[in-house]
Amino acid sequence: MSDEQFMNQALVEAEKAFAEGEVPIGAVVVCNGRIIARGHNLTERLHDVTAHAEMQAITAATECLGGKYLTDCCIYVTVEPCIMCAGALGWSQISRVVYGASDEKRGYRRFAPQALHPRCEVVAGVLEEECAGLMKVFFKNKR
Repeated sequence: MSDEQFMNQALVEAEKAFAEGEVPIGAVVVCNGRIIARGHNLTERLHDVTAHAEMQAITAATECLGGKYLTDCCIYVTVEPCIMCAGALGWSQISRVVYGASDEKRGYRRFAPQALHPRCEVVAGVLEEECAGLMKVFFKNKR
């Protein structure tokens, strides 16, 4: 599958978050060409500020693999990770991060551009319009 196909799966997760009244961010973790974990924001449901899509996906992926490192994995996330999630991705030693929409206000690149593991490849802007569009609709409805 291509980056766009995996990002579409992350968008499915983001749409689940949207339907649940959560900020619509979704993530999938891919290992050896297959999705091993999925996650979307659950901060409202769990009353937990750390329950971001990436954190949910990291936890599910490490459980699937039976270890704390994701060295042979890639995460696809609809919005640029925040510094908390980038730190967790760095500690997991994930090899690749692919995200859709940039987050100029809270994204890791603004506050902690070195948070990811030094060998981690980053790809930005995959299905950017679709990812950003879902966020815009969500926040427009909140106002």
